Amino acid sequence: MADSDRSVDFGFEKVAAADKASRVRSVFESVAGRYDVMNDLMSFGAHRLWKHFTLSLTGLRPGQRALDVAGGTGDLAAGLLRQVGKSGRVVLSDINPAMLEIGRDRLLDAGFVGNVECLVADAERLPFEDNAFDCVTIGFGLRNVTDKAAALKSMHRVLKPGGQLLVLEFSTPVAPALKPLYDAYSFKVLPLLGRLVAKDADSYRYLAESIRMHPNQETLLEMLRSAGFIQARYHNLTGGIVAVHRGYKF
Repeated sequence: MADSDRSVDFGFEKVAAADKASRVRSVFESVAGRYDVMNDLMSFGAHRLWKHFTLSLTGLRPGQRALDVAGGTGDLAAGLLRQVGKSGRVVLSDINPAMLEIGRDRLLDAGFVGNVECLVADAERLPFEDNAFDCVTIGFGLRNVTDKAAALKSMHRVLKPGGQLLVLEFSTPVAPALKPLYDAYSFKVLPLLGRLVAKDADSYRYLAESIRMHPNQETLLEMLRSAGFIQARYHNLTGGIVAVHRGYKF
C-alpha cells in the first residue's frame, strides 16, 4: 500500500503516512528553542536521570563509534562522546534541522570538536554503511517515527555484530494507581506548560497523545526481536512511565 493510501497515528489523529514526518517536523520546529527547558519542567528534571541510566548501559570504550538517532539537542550524544573519548567518534542525527542545529551548537559549546558529526537523517533510512557502529541510541524519538519497524531494522543494519541498541522512550505505567494521575498531568498540565513556556499548547498536546499511542513495553520488545535483535529486554523507570529497551546484533 502506498504511503498516500496508508493512515498512521499522529497523536490521537489519523493522518496519511506520507504526511506524518512533515507534521512531526513542524511540531519540533515550533518547540526547538524551548525544548530543553520544557524537558526539565515536564519531568521535574528526571529526564536527566533517565538519560544517565541509559548511558550507563552502553558498554562503550574509548576509540569506539556510536550513533544517536533522533538525538535532538544532544544530551545523549554528549554522554556518548565522553565514553568514546578523543579517539572515538559519535554521529548525532535528527530528521529535524532546527533541533539538530541546537544540538550541534550545544556540543560545540561543551568543547566537543573533531570527533563528532551532526547529520540530518531519517531513522527509517539511515545513510550509513552496514556494521558501522558499536552502539546506537535513540531517546524519546521512536514514537515520532512513521514506520517504527523500518527504523528498528535500519538501526540493526548499521550496528556492528555484537553492537547494542538502546531505546529510551515513554511507555506504559505499571502501577494502576499511577495511571489516572499520569493522565491528568499529561492532558491538563503539559498543554498548559506548553502554552505558558513554549507558547505552543497544541504541540505538547500532540506529544502527550503520541506517548499513549506508542507500543507498550512487551509490544516494543517483540518489535526489537522481529527486527533481528537478540538478548532483547527492557528496564522500567519511574514506574514504567519510561522504559529502556535494549538488544544486540548477532
